[in-house]
Amino acid sequence: MRVVVAGGHGKIAKLLERELAGRGDTALGLIRNADHAAALRAAGAEPVVCDLEHTDADTLASHLTDADAVVFAAGAGPGSGPDRKDTVDRGAAVLLADAATRAGVRRYLLVSSMGVDDPPTGTDDVWTAYLRAKKAAEDDITGRDLDVTVLRPGRLTDDAPAGRITLARHVTPGAVSRTDVARVLLALLYAPATAGHTVELVAGDTPIADAVTALSATPPA
Repeated sequence: MRVVVAGGHGKIAKLLERELAGRGDTALGLIRNADHAAALRAAGAEPVVCDLEHTDADTLASHLTDADAVVFAAGAGPGSGPDRKDTVDRGAAVLLADAATRAGVRRYLLVSSMGVDDPPTGTDDVWTAYLRAKKAAEDDITGRDLDVTVLRPGRLTDDAPAGRITLARHVTPGAVSRTDVARVLLALLYAPATAGHTVELVAGDTPIADAVTALSATPPA
């Protein structure tokens, strides 16, 4: 399988790239900073320098040639303001969908977030902007003629992977390790019947393979 990962230098992205490489798959990681190329190679991925905030759909599509799937794991990151939450967490995700359509890549995995259905109304404008950008991306991309799975992880940790999760349309809020998120993404890539689903993910009691198999057997909500 040939998979293009947007936000290729992110923590979850690099973990996914390692998982793909470990299976003998080809991972291409889109990065905006060429200095990150060595880290991607160390993860077993092929780095592709492409700034998603400063490119167009046709140029991005040229990097998706012969891909079997794309994964949007990019984010504006800590310290960014509301404007970049929109340009990256929404705008870049939508741009990747435009490029995937141009390149004939149907499979699209979108890493979103729990909480997007009910963003806070308090004083944290950046967090609210982040959740609204993620939800806007979901709404745009799931409305397209693509095979989309939206994964909404809970609070992310760097804990050791448990290998056991709760994966469903709605789950009780909780935490999940980034490695388990990456392994769920890998399992979803190999489970085309999960297209059409939007699911939340936290640590739980079900082995990842069993949880994804159960999801594949369930019609999308």
